[in-house]
Order: sequence, then C-alpha cells, then structure tokens
Amino acid sequence: MQENAAVLFNRVRLFSTISVSLAILTSLIFSDLSGQGTMGWQVIIAVVALAIGIPHGALDHLVTLPKAQPTKMALFILVYVAVAIAAVVAILRFNIVGFIGVLFMSAIHFGIGDAAFINEIDKRTGRSKKLNRWFYIPAAGFTPVFIPLVNSASTEALASVNPALINWHQGLDSQILVTVTVFTLIAIGVMVFDKRYREALDLTVLLLLAHLAPPLIAFAVYFGCWHAMRHTARLTLSLPRSVENLTQGMLRKAFSNAVIPGLPALIGTFVVAGLLALSGRDFTDEFFWMALVVVWALTVPHMAVTAKLDRAALT
Repeated sequence: MQENAAVLFNRVRLFSTISVSLAILTSLIFSDLSGQGTMGWQVIIAVVALAIGIPHGALDHLVTLPKAQPTKMALFILVYVAVAIAAVVAILRFNIVGFIGVLFMSAIHFGIGDAAFINEIDKRTGRSKKLNRWFYIPAAGFTPVFIPLVNSASTEALASVNPALINWHQGLDSQILVTVTVFTLIAIGVMVFDKRYREALDLTVLLLLAHLAPPLIAFAVYFGCWHAMRHTARLTLSLPRSVENLTQGMLRKAFSNAVIPGLPALIGTFVVAGLLALSGRDFTDEFFWMALVVVWALTVPHMAVTAKLDRAALT
C-alpha cells in the first residue's frame, strides 16, 4: 500500500506541475493574441479550474469525524456551514479587511498543505534529507497568493470582480512583489543546496505562474490543479474505501473515491454563487466574484478542520 500511495502521489505531483506549466503557456499565447485585458477567456479557464478544486474540501467531516453518530455529524456540518456563511458576510461587508484576512489564511494553509504532501512522499520513499520547511512553506504559500494580486495586471482583474479591492495593498504593491519574489528565489536556492531538486522545480513553476499568468488564471489554476489535487491525494490515506483500493493497486479508483463524494459541494457552490450574482449587471463577472467569495469563505472552516491532518502528515 505504501508503494502504491507513493506512485499515486507522484502522479498527482506530475499532473499539478504539467497543469501549471500549460497555464503559463496558454496565458502567454492568449495574452499575445488577444491581450491580457480580455477577460472572457480568463474567466472561463478560472471557473473550470475552481470547479476542479472545490470538491476537495467537501470531505472534511469524513476525515475529522470518520465514525461519528448522525447527530454529532449533523452538528459538525451545521457549525461548519455557519462559519462559512459568517465568512461570506464578512468578506462582502468588509471587503478589504476580510479579503486580506483570507489571503493570509490561504497562504498559510496552502504552504503547510504543500509541505505535508511532500512529507507524505518522503515517508514512503525513505528520503533521509528533511525538507527545509522554514523556507518551503512561506514560499509555496505566499507566492501563488500574493504575487498575482500585486503585479501589473491585477488592477484590471480586481476591477472586474470587485473594484473595492483594487487598493487592498494600500500602495505597498511593489514592496510585496519584491519581498515575496526575493524570498522565493532564496528558497529555490536552499532547495537546490539541499539537493531537493523536485521542490526547487515546484517553487520555480509557481513563481513563473504568479508572474506570467493573469491573476485570475494564476490563483484559480493553482487552487484547482495544484493545491486541491495534492490535498485530495492525501485524503486517500484517510478514507477507508480509498485505502482499500490503494492496497489493491487500484490508484485511479482510490483517487476517484476521494473526489466523487465532494461533487455535491461543487454544485452547491455554483448554485449559491449564481444566486448571489443574479443582482449584478454583468452576470459573468459577478458570478466569478461570488464563486471566489464562497471558495475563500470555505477556506476558514476547512483550514481549521484540516489542521489535524496537516499536523499528522508533517510529523
């Protein structure tokens, strides 16, 4: 089972790297042909990428309370949804403060999750050299979150989804851009020095995605094709049916068993986003903004309940 899990994790890792590389290439091609300011193709790709990523957080109750009684499970789900709704209200009511808060939470969650994913591979491949988490976690988390929102294309993207967020950085955009970029370059150097070449490649493609892809594409593709896929791979180690399939060498089935139960959450997210967007004049932009709000809001309870899973993976 351990060898099969390592194979699955490495396949997912390859998928995430290829997806991000294709997103970079596609962005360069489309930006050259139609200009980065053309939002139509960006929104389409971003919505698809978000759709890929949303189901990964819908199994939190099964991981946190795997054998809970129906009453306890219902109470957990009720509290989970209540926290998410409160986060939606906070983001919509206090745009900038809520936005910044979710950005920091997301960056921390993403960085820790990525390090936990790598640690699961190390456990199963017998790698003795430990990952330098002090450099990898901040670089892997802050690069895909902050750089896309302070580069030259972010103003128009934010104006499209919510103009109130344009000046969220309070004029410190260049300082944030330089600080995160320099730190990530140093982290890449640390990975190379430690002979963690695969981790150096991961940080390199994330840095290129953040700098070269339009902000909407950069975040959505990272969230759906990188973070969510790697988190789903880790779920296969906790779900009984996936564990059974891993033991039998049925890797695709093991992975699908960690995805299919989360599909209702995808439908629910888009329904809620659609209802919230109906009052907007431009449904496409409003829908995407509301979808982002729902995704960001779900990050709050999701990060809390996956902390135990992350802690176990990192030990």
